Order: sequence, then structure tokens, then C-alpha cells
Amino acid sequence: EAVAADWMLEFACCCLCRHFGEGSAAEFRRWRDVAQALINGLSKIAMHQKKTVYLCQLLIRIEKGKNLECHFENDQRISPLESALSFWALLEREEIKLEKLHKDIRCLIQIQIVAVYMENGYFKEAAEVLERLFTDSETDKPLRVKLATVIKSKDPYVPLLQSFSYSLLITKIKSYIELFMKENETNFLIQAATKQVESKGVGATALQNKPVNVNENHKRNLKTKRRFVLSIILLRDMLGQKLSTSTLSIFKFWLFYGCLNSFENIENHGDALACSRRRQRWTYKEDMKLKSGVREFGVGNWAKILVHGDFNNRTSVMLKDRWRTLCRSD
Repeated sequence: EAVAADWMLEFACCCLCRHFGEGSAAEFRRWRDVAQALINGLSKIAMHQKKTVYLCQLLIRIEKGKNLECHFENDQRISPLESALSFWALLEREEIKLEKLHKDIRCLIQIQIVAVYMENGYFKEAAEVLERLFTDSETDKPLRVKLATVIKSKDPYVPLLQSFSYSLLITKIKSYIELFMKENETNFLIQAATKQVESKGVGATALQNKPVNVNENHKRNLKTKRRFVLSIILLRDMLGQKLSTSTLSIFKFWLFYGCLNSFENIENHGDALACSRRRQRWTYKEDMKLKSGVREFGVGNWAKILVHGDFNNRTSVMLKDRWRTLCRSD
């Protein structure tokens, strides 16, 4: 059960990072709820989970950063960004190789904590939070003095706040999570899903060279749901113990609500996809890109080749079939 929860937590964090980077607000909120449920279900945070948990909590708070009505702490004075700063401090302790990026993000969060209060006309609260944010150390003094001057001016549009804007903070956070995603490509669920995509392609039935009717789509979706249910049973047996009701419920939530939107899209657009891809000739340019992709990623890595190449309405299955044709012709 602990192993399964660990996989799901890592996967939820990766989804949060991806949707945060893409600016997909609705998807981010959906995975935020999943991640929060998994974190709340932990009896304790293991050492290897700390960075994942801290990053989830950071992103959840950054996403609500401009909403002063939202509170994550018992102390109602603490804004979402001030709460985010505490998790950023925890993340900084977990790694030391990104000192420059760490410093930039910490500085931006501090500035935006004050800026958000000022944008809402809460100048008294901005002065109070300044006292909480900074110590009397000499390293903090220059920024503390500048922000104190900005608060006294009661002008939220001064050059300092405009230069270190909220959008710049988001950009820096995105740079950080890109590095995190590269380091966490070994998550079990991601690897298993990648193998599934590479072996069968996404929505392979809908992409055959024949029209797909509603009944066929309906049957395919039923099979998909059954496979997911069987995967839960298989996972339980692999662990050698029965999953608790709460963990099983979370896992079902992830499998069905986290994945079925993609299959619903295939069902809704299956006919259009099948028609648009039927008898589409391969161009010389596409063949060159396919060969280049094979040289870079190797035969069999069709999903990676598809993502990195600029193919027109192609799937990984189509890439595999075309490669076989090219090999035969050569």
C-alpha cells in the first residue's frame, strides 16, 4: 500500500508540474485535489518524499498567490504566498546545486508578498508582513529598505514591483519544475504508461484506416475501464496484501477521473480523426524526420520520436509502420 501510494504521489506531482507549466488551470486544480488527498493520507513523510511533498504544496500556494481570501495556515494573517515561502525554504534545504535560481525565486516571492497586499490597497498589512519576512541580517537589509520605501509611497506600480512582477515569478517557478521533471522521469507509473503508449499507441482503434462508429467507441471504452479495474486488482496482488478502502478509492479516482477525459476525447472525435488520417501519404520531409528521430532515440522509441518531431496527424503506431515500410524499401 505504501509503495502504491508513493507511485501515485510522484505521478500526481508530475501532473501538477506539467499543468502548472502549461497554464491549464482546470487540470491543475483537479490534480491539486488528488495530490492533497494523497499527502493527507501519509502517516509520515519519508525522506525521499520530502521534495515531492514540498513542491506540491508550493505550487498549490503559488497558484492561489493573489487570492488574499484564501488561507492555508491557521494564522489568518499568513497569505498564500507567505505560506509558499515557507515551503520554498524547505525545498532549498533539500538541494544545493541551484543556488542562483533558489535566490532569485526566494527574492521574487518576498517582493510579490508585499506587492499583492499593495495591489489590494492593504498598505498596513504590507508593512506588517515586511516585519515578518526579514531578519536584521545585513544580507536582507538592501531589499528590506527598498520594500519599506515602496510601501510608504503607497504606489503598487513603482518600477521595483513592475520589474519583479508576478509573471516573472511564475516563469522562474516553471524553470525550476522543468528541472524537477527531468530528474523524475523514472516514476514507475510514467514508465509503465510510456511502454503502453509505445506498444499500442494512444487510441489505436480510432486511428486505424477505417471509420470508427459510436458502438465501436463505446465497446473500446468499456474495455479500457475493465483494464483499469484489473490493474487495481493486479497491483493489490503484487503487494501481497489487500489495499485499504481509502487507498483503493484514491487509486480508482486517479485511474478513472485522471485518465478517462482523454478517452472521452477520443470517443468524441474518433470519426474525425479516422477520416483525417485515412490514406494520408507520407511526405519526403516526414520520412527524413522519422529517420532523424530513429538515429537520435533508437528503433522502438516511437512515442519520443513523435513528440520531438513535427509530424502531421501521425501516431506512434503510424511511425512504427512507416519505419517498417522504409526498411523494406531500402
